Amino acid sequence: MIKLSPSILSADLGNLKEEILKLEKGGADYIHLDVMDGIFVPNITFGPPVIKHLRNITQIPFDVHLMIDKPERYIEDFVEAGADMLTVHVESTLHLHRTIDVIKSYGIKAGVALNPSTPLESIEYVLDYVDLILIMTVNPGFGGQEFIGSMEKKIKKMRRIIDEKNLNILLEADGGIKLDNAKEIINYGLDIIVVGSDIFRSKDVIERTKMFKSL
Repeated sequence: MIKLSPSILSADLGNLKEEILKLEKGGADYIHLDVMDGIFVPNITFGPPVIKHLRNITQIPFDVHLMIDKPERYIEDFVEAGADMLTVHVESTLHLHRTIDVIKSYGIKAGVALNPSTPLESIEYVLDYVDLILIMTVNPGFGGQEFIGSMEKKIKKMRRIIDEKNLNILLEADGGIKLDNAKEIINYGLDIIVVGSDIFRSKDVIERTKMFKSL
C-alpha cells in the first residue's frame, strides 16, 4: 500500500494543529514539512521552532524536506526539533556523503532530493548510504504546480536501479500529485507520495486523506 506524506505547505498555517489532527484521522503515514530559506528556492517557510511546536501535537513521523542552502549547518537543530526523516537536495550541499553521514549519526533516516533537471547519476555514489530518494516532480518553491510529465521516466528508472541493486531505499515523489493522476504516478514505482494542495483545498481534509490512502 502506498504511503502518504501530506505537505502542510498548502495547509491553513493559522490552524496547523487542527489541520494535522485531520491528517491523523485520515490515516496519513507522514507529515511532510517543506523548509525553505528564500535562497535555494524562491520562498520562505518555517524552521526548527515551528517543527518543535508541531511535534507536541502528533506522533505521526515527520518527513522534513530541507530546501535550503548548506543544510549541513542546521542538521542538529532539525533533529532536536523532532525530524524522523531529513532530506537534503543534492544541489544544495558541497559534500553530500558527509551530510548524509551526519544525518544518520543521529539515528534518523537520511534522504536525498533531486530537482527535475538533476540527473540520477548525481547520486550514484551515495546509494549505499541513503534511506530515501525524493524525486521532485515540479520545480521546488511553491505548491499547486502541475506534474512535469518527463518525471515519469525518471521515477521508473530510479525504481529499476533500486530493484536491480536490491537497495533498501524508499522512493518518494513530490509535486503536482492529485487524486486524478495519483494512481498512475504511484504505478511508476513509488513507495511514498507527497500531496499538498489537493488535500488541503478540498472541502473535507479527513475524507480526502482517506481517499488517497485507499489508492
